[in-house]
Amino acid sequence: MAQFLNNRENIVTEAVDGIVAASSGKLARLDGYPHIRVVVRNDWDKSKVALVSGGGSGHEPAHAGFVGKGMLTAAVCGDVFTSPSVDAVLAGILAVTGAAGCLLIVKNYTGDRLNFGLAAERARAFGLNVEMVVVDDDIALPDLPQARGVAGTLFVHKIAGALAEQNKGLDAIVSAAKKIIKNTKSIGMSIDTCTVPGSPKEDRVPDGMAELGLGIHGEAGVEQIEFSGAKNSLTAMVSKLSVGMQKTPHVALVNNLGGASVLEMSVMMHELINSEIGGQIPYVIGPAAMMTSLDMQGVSISLYPADAEEIALLSEDTGLAAWPGVTSVQPVTKVALSDGLKPIAPLASKHPATKTFLVDCCNVLIASESDLNALDAKSGDGDTGSTLAGASRALIAAMDRLPLADHTQLFRAIGLELSQTMGGSSGVLLAIFFAATGDGASSGLSTHEALKAGLARLQEIGGAQIGDRTMVDALAPALDALESGFEEAATAARTGADHTATIVKAKVGRASYINAQQLEGHNDPGAEAVARLFEHLNS
Repeated sequence: MAQFLNNRENIVTEAVDGIVAASSGKLARLDGYPHIRVVVRNDWDKSKVALVSGGGSGHEPAHAGFVGKGMLTAAVCGDVFTSPSVDAVLAGILAVTGAAGCLLIVKNYTGDRLNFGLAAERARAFGLNVEMVVVDDDIALPDLPQARGVAGTLFVHKIAGALAEQNKGLDAIVSAAKKIIKNTKSIGMSIDTCTVPGSPKEDRVPDGMAELGLGIHGEAGVEQIEFSGAKNSLTAMVSKLSVGMQKTPHVALVNNLGGASVLEMSVMMHELINSEIGGQIPYVIGPAAMMTSLDMQGVSISLYPADAEEIALLSEDTGLAAWPGVTSVQPVTKVALSDGLKPIAPLASKHPATKTFLVDCCNVLIASESDLNALDAKSGDGDTGSTLAGASRALIAAMDRLPLADHTQLFRAIGLELSQTMGGSSGVLLAIFFAATGDGASSGLSTHEALKAGLARLQEIGGAQIGDRTMVDALAPALDALESGFEEAATAARTGADHTATIVKAKVGRASYINAQQLEGHNDPGAEAVARLFEHLNS
């Protein structure tokens, strides 16, 4: 898999330099490259308790992204998924620790525990007051005596960092950290593995499956479960988190493991808030990428029963872009549409034949969803089929409130429905087409003439002409031939749609940005949809 990287040996040093250079002077790195890669606060004066964390790289923005006021004092960066050396950790401790002491925050992996632990011993030999806490928040394996440390570590970073900023002593900070560790629970899920730089991608998650309870280093999950969308995935995670969950309010940290889109993460947040434990989650952190596993397409959820004082500490501003802050969960509020946008419902009327006709047409587009999306992926953003199918489903749902017995008003009602339910330019254009058709019919034009008037308005506003590689290439010839019957119209629509595969320069729409090689041999999806509709009418 191609990645925006140079060579494996320099990945971490180049990334650290990028982070430090873009920090507006707030960060620095210790000398000693490439073996010692430590990011430190540039404003640190050693007067307060220092917080040092780190581990293998590949979890960005953790840990260097959380170095700053109110969080970490230093982050020690190892190679990808590899613990930093004892010398690197010791260098970090010596660089930031003063009389107030230092707390090492370590995730429960053998390499991190050993290297940070030995560095702490050596630092104590220098006369420094150094304590270490080990985070083990992963509940994937409840009977495992050494649970892994995952994204719940960030609760420790933030609360301990806020206490240090308030000049609290080392003992108080250690006590707070241990309380957080004892009561934090995390679980992760992914539908794909991560891509480790320089190594072949492990392809262990079959299509249609997801891994539940996986670690942040690409380790296999506890189990593979059937994947059927966000709701069921979230339910599987909640089933683990809810076991033994305290019946008190919790703060949830919703973490992107690296490869999930912002849209997916927002849906997962929605599902969490509406889950069986949603009522116990008045505060959330994220959704955001905070402790990732390179490009893993997954999410983790960490829960902690924070009290009011801890919520205040979590909420204190850090000025760090990587920390999304704490937000309260509130009911979704609705603001009424302005009067000019409130739909004027037409007087509904029944007409079984018209209803059957329209539902059949809608079903043609619904059945074509995947095919049209695949065509659109060649020349656009791959959603034409979904857009048309979604509008068709909405139109079917609205059927009983349409004026089916009054075709003049029906055209306008369909246009209004599409303007409300169909997104993208195609939704607007079809709404214009049906509204103008209704205007034509109300002025006395025949249905055929009214449809051609609708097409003329669509072309006038949309700008598309025959030969521009749009739905017009099929719709215009079909309407021209319609007076001769559906067979002639279907033939004309098919000929026009198939001709678009030979048009290698689109003049309007997203296809106008695509090169000839990508367009050639592929029908325009809008024209193909029109052709399929007329072919259905002729069947």
